[in-house]
Amino acid sequence: MNHSAGADRQPGNNVNQVEEMETQDVDTVDTLTDTGGDITDRDVNGEMMIGPQNQDLACEGNEDLDMIDDEARSEAKFSFIVPNFSRIKESVLSPPCFARNLPWKIMVMPRNNQPQDRQQKSLGFFLQCNGESESTSWSCYASAELKLHCHKPDGEAFTRKIQHLFFSKENDWGFSHFMSWNDVLDPEKGYLKDDTITLEVHVMAEAPHGVSWDSKKHTGYVGLKNQGATCYMNSLLQTLYFTNELRKAVYKMPTESDDSTRSVALALQRVFHELQFSDKPVGTKKLTKSFGWETLDSFMQHDVQEFLRVLLDKLESKMKGTCVEGTVPKLFEGKMTSYIKCKNVDCSSTRLETFYDIQLNIKGKKNIDESFKDYVCTETLEGDNKYDAGEHGFQEAEKGVIFASFPPVLHLHLMRFQYDPITDCSVKFNDRFEFYEHINLDPYLQEKPSIPADYTLHAVLVHSGDNHGGHYVVFINPKGDGKWCKFDDDVVSRCTKQEAIEYNYGGQDEDMTLTVRHCTNAYMLVYIRDSQLKTVLQECTQADIPSELVERLAEEKRIETIRRKERTEAHLYMTVNVLLEDAFVGHQGNDLYDPEKANYRVFRVKKQATVQELLQMLAENFNYPVHQIRPWPFSARSNHTCRPTCLDIVNDLNKTMVDITDNTTMWNLFLELLPADSGLTHLPTFDKDNDVALFFKMYDPRNKKIHYCGHHYLPISSKLTDLIPLLNQRAGFPPDTYLTLYEEIKPDFVEKITNYNDPLEKSCRMKLSFHTKPFVLDELMDGDIIVFEKEEKDEDLELPTCLDYFKYIFFKVEVQFIEKTMPNDPGFTMELSTQMRYDQMARAVGQKLNVDPYLIQFFRCQNYKDSPGTSLKYSYEGNLKEMLTYCKPKCPKKLFYQLLTIKVNELDNKKQFKCTWVGPNYKEDRDLILYLNKGGRVSDVLDEAAKVVEMSGDGSGRLRIVEVSCHKLLPGPDLTQQLDQLGVATPKIYRIEEIPGDELYMQEDEILVPCAHFHKQVYSTFGIPFYVKVKNNEPFYNVRDRMQKKLDIPDKEWEKFKFAIITNGRPTYITEDEHIMNIYDFSPSANASTPKPWIGLEHINKTPKRSRVNYLEKAIKIYN
Repeated sequence: MNHSAGADRQPGNNVNQVEEMETQDVDTVDTLTDTGGDITDRDVNGEMMIGPQNQDLACEGNEDLDMIDDEARSEAKFSFIVPNFSRIKESVLSPPCFARNLPWKIMVMPRNNQPQDRQQKSLGFFLQCNGESESTSWSCYASAELKLHCHKPDGEAFTRKIQHLFFSKENDWGFSHFMSWNDVLDPEKGYLKDDTITLEVHVMAEAPHGVSWDSKKHTGYVGLKNQGATCYMNSLLQTLYFTNELRKAVYKMPTESDDSTRSVALALQRVFHELQFSDKPVGTKKLTKSFGWETLDSFMQHDVQEFLRVLLDKLESKMKGTCVEGTVPKLFEGKMTSYIKCKNVDCSSTRLETFYDIQLNIKGKKNIDESFKDYVCTETLEGDNKYDAGEHGFQEAEKGVIFASFPPVLHLHLMRFQYDPITDCSVKFNDRFEFYEHINLDPYLQEKPSIPADYTLHAVLVHSGDNHGGHYVVFINPKGDGKWCKFDDDVVSRCTKQEAIEYNYGGQDEDMTLTVRHCTNAYMLVYIRDSQLKTVLQECTQADIPSELVERLAEEKRIETIRRKERTEAHLYMTVNVLLEDAFVGHQGNDLYDPEKANYRVFRVKKQATVQELLQMLAENFNYPVHQIRPWPFSARSNHTCRPTCLDIVNDLNKTMVDITDNTTMWNLFLELLPADSGLTHLPTFDKDNDVALFFKMYDPRNKKIHYCGHHYLPISSKLTDLIPLLNQRAGFPPDTYLTLYEEIKPDFVEKITNYNDPLEKSCRMKLSFHTKPFVLDELMDGDIIVFEKEEKDEDLELPTCLDYFKYIFFKVEVQFIEKTMPNDPGFTMELSTQMRYDQMARAVGQKLNVDPYLIQFFRCQNYKDSPGTSLKYSYEGNLKEMLTYCKPKCPKKLFYQLLTIKVNELDNKKQFKCTWVGPNYKEDRDLILYLNKGGRVSDVLDEAAKVVEMSGDGSGRLRIVEVSCHKLLPGPDLTQQLDQLGVATPKIYRIEEIPGDELYMQEDEILVPCAHFHKQVYSTFGIPFYVKVKNNEPFYNVRDRMQKKLDIPDKEWEKFKFAIITNGRPTYITEDEHIMNIYDFSPSANASTPKPWIGLEHINKTPKRSRVNYLEKAIKIYN
C-alpha cells in the first residue's frame, strides 16, 4: 500500500478527505458492459474522450502550439465520462491519451475499506501509464492533477494531486479513497448527473527511460550515455557542445598524430562529431579513458565547476600554437579588479584578475540581482583588521571587487553546496533563487560599456538530490530563440520555458509542488551576451570539420564495425590454447604445467572447422609437416587432475571441432612435434588400442626439485622393468641404477608402484578413452605420470622421498608480507604451510623480522584487491589457508602487517588514530598509527606522537596537527576537541609535524601562509604541502629563500620553480624578486566557501606515485 502526503482539496468542498493512495491491478474490461446511454468514442487533439463531452473539457496540450498534436508532448489533459456510475462493480479504464509516446488511462473503481461494512465504500481514482507493456525496464516520472467535475453551475471540482515514478511494477498511481461513495452520489454535491460522473486528468510527464524514445526524431538532438555517475559530465559536455563557436574550434585542433586512446582533444572531437551526426545516444567511455581515469573515477560524482575548469584549461593548452589559439579565453574569460581603498588617506591597492566563471552566493538571496550586488559589495577593514597602508600606518579601508569586463559566454555557479560549521560537513541549500531569461550586468561593471552587457540565458544545469549525491540534467536553449530542450543523459525531450527556468528556482511553492521536487534546483547557469549571440551560436556544418578528422573518425567506425561483427560472431568460434613440450620443463607442482602461468599459443578456430583443418593450421603456424605433429588434448579428470589424452586421428579427422570438444569455447592441447635430432621423418606411430603414452618426472631429494624427463610410447604388453634403462638414460644415471617408481595420481596422493614385472596390459585392460571421466587408481592411462627417484635414501634430508615432496607442495604456499604503512613496500616472501595456525605464522614472521610476534598486527587483503582489509585478531582460530581467502586471483598471495608499539592483545582498550608524519625537510611523509585511550582529546594525539616520532635537532620540540586535502593544507582541529568528534560526518586526513623554531612564536605583522606544489594547472597539486612564514611588506625574495631552506632544494633545481599567489583557483604569478608581500592578500574571503589564498610552487612533478590512494583526497584530474 502506497501513501500520499495528503489530498489537495479545493475550497468549498464539504467532502471527507481520505489520505490513502496506492497502485492497482487491473482485472476487468476497459469499457462498460451496460452503458445505459449514448456512448461514443472520439479523438480531440489526439486524446480519447468517452460519451458526450462539454467543449470546455476539451483536451489541452502544451502551450507550445507545435506540440499540441504531438504524442511526444510533455503535458496533456483528458477526460473520462463514466455512465451508470452507481452500478459499477469492478475497475474501468478509459481509452488512452498519449503523452511522451506512452498511453495514459484513467482508472476508476469502487473500493471498500472493510468488505463487510458498505458504509466505508469509496471512489478509487487512478492514473495508469503504459499498462499493457510487457517490458520491465521502462520508467517515466510524472505529476498529475486528478479532478472530479461538479455539474452544478456554481459548483467547484474536487481535485487531488500526485507525483510518481511510473514503472512496470507500479504502472498506476492515485487514490484508493479519492472521495467517499456517498458523497459522490449525494445530489446536493452535484458530482453525479443522470448517473454519470466526469473525471479529468492533467498530466505532466518527463521523457521516459528504457523505451523506444527517439530523441533525434522528437528534438533533432541526441543524448549521452551515463557510465554510472557521469551525468554531471554529460550535462556539461552538452553545454559546451551547444557553444557552437567552441565546437568549431575543437574540430580544428590538430589531432592527426595523436594517440587515439590517450588524446583528450581527439576524444572530445569524436564525442562532438557523434552528437552532431549520430541518431542514437553517444558513449563517453573513450573520452573518460583519454582523461586517464580509472573505472572508479567514472563512478564518482565530481564537482561540475572544478571539472569545467580542468577541461577548459586542457583545451586551452591544446589550442596553443594552432589556428584556434585563444578561443577559450576569448569566449569564457572575464576580468575583475580586487581593490582596497583607505577611507581617510589617499592610499589604495588594486589587482586585476581573470575569471572563467563566477560563484554566486544564494543563501539568503532572492534572485540573481541580489547575488551580484552581494558579490561586489564592499567589506570594511577596521578595528583589529585595519589595512596596513605602509607609511600611513594601519588605516580603515574598504575592500571589494568590481568587474572590469564580462565574457561573451558567462558561467555562473550557484553556491548551493556550502560548508556548515554546525554539522562540520557540506550541505546543500535548496532555497528558492530566481534567475531570468534576460539580464543586464551594466551596474556591476567598473565603467559603463559602449555595448550594453545584456545577456540571454542559454543553459540551466540542474541538480536533484543532496550533498551525498544525486542526478544532474541540463536544460538548453540551443539556438537562443527560447525553444528549450531537456537533456537527461541519453534522453532528450522538448520542454517549456517554464520547465527550464521557473521550475528550477528551488524552494517550495504551493503552485509548483505538482511538478517540482524540493531537492531539484539550478546549480549552474550559462548566459550568452546578446551582442555576440549570433557569433557564439553560429551554425556549425559539415564544411567546418576538417576532412582529415572526418576520414579518421570514419575509419575508426569501420574498424569498430568489424570488431563488433567479431564479437557478434564470437559464438561461432572457439579458442584453442597450444602448449609445446618445453612448457613442462621446470614445473614443480602436480600435473605437467600450471594453467595460471602457462604461456599458450592461442588460436581462434571456427567451431564447424574439422580436425583436419585444425591440424593444417597448426602445421602452417609451427612450420612442420602434418605428419610430424600430433595433438594431445588435455582432459580434466574426476580426481582434479588435467592430463593429455589420445585423439583418434584416423576416425576423428573429419569431425567438427564442436563435436570433438563437446561444444566448449576453450580447448587446451599439448602439441607433440618431431624432435629435430631424432633422425626420423615421421612421428612414431601410436596404436591407441595397444600403446600407452606415459610422462616422466625425476625427483632430486637433495635439491628438493622435480625434473621433467619427457614422454614415451610403450606397448601395453611391455613391463615396467623395461622402462628402467630409459629412465636412467633420461636422468643421466648409470644404466644399472636402482630406481623407485611412483604414480602421480592426484594432487594429494602419489602411490608407490610395487610390482615392476607385471605387463602393462594388466593395468591398461580398462584403458579409458578421451571422452570418459571415471578413473581407477591402479589403471595406467594415456597421459599418466610416472615419478622416479634413486632407490638409495638419505633419511637426514628434509624431504627424502617424492611422497614427502608432494605432500609438502600440496600444502605449500608462498606468502608476500607487505608493510601496511610503508608506500610501495616490496615486502618479503616466505614459504609457509596452509595448515599453519595464527600463532605459528606470527612466530615465523616475527623470526624473519627479528620482532616480538605480539608486536605485529596482520591484515587480510581487501575483497580480492591488492590493498589491506580487516585486521586479524590475535585470537584468530583459522589456518593460513583461510587467512588468504580474499587474495586477488592469479596473483601472489599477500598479507599486510604493521609493527605496533603495544602488544596486539591490548588493542581492544585503545582507539586507533590514523594520520601521517612528515620530516623536517618535507621530502617524504609516512603513515602513522597511534593508539590512544578512548575518550581522549586532540592534544593526546600530539603527546602520543611525540613518543614515537624522531624530532630534528634544531627544531622547537613541539608538534602541531594540520588537515591535508588534495595536497593542500587546512587548519587542524582544536586541541581540546574530543577524538570521537573528528571526522564524524566526513573522514579527513590529518598530518603531524614538528613546528620549526622560527614559527613557534609569531609577531603581529607575521602570518603562516599555506604553500603547495602544482604542475601547469593549479588543480594538479602534488607532493607535500607546507607552511611558510610571511612578514608584512617584506620583499618576496626573503620568503623564497625561507621556502628553499625549509625544503632543502639545490640552487640549480630551485631556479626552475615558478611562484604564484592562488586566489579563487586562479594564479597570479610573482615575476619580481622585489615584489612586496602583503599579508592581507592572504586573508580569507568573506565568502565562507571560497578557499583561503595560498602560495603555489609550479614545477615538474618528480614525486613517485604513492600506492595508497584515498578517494577523499582525489581532485579531478585529466592526466593525458
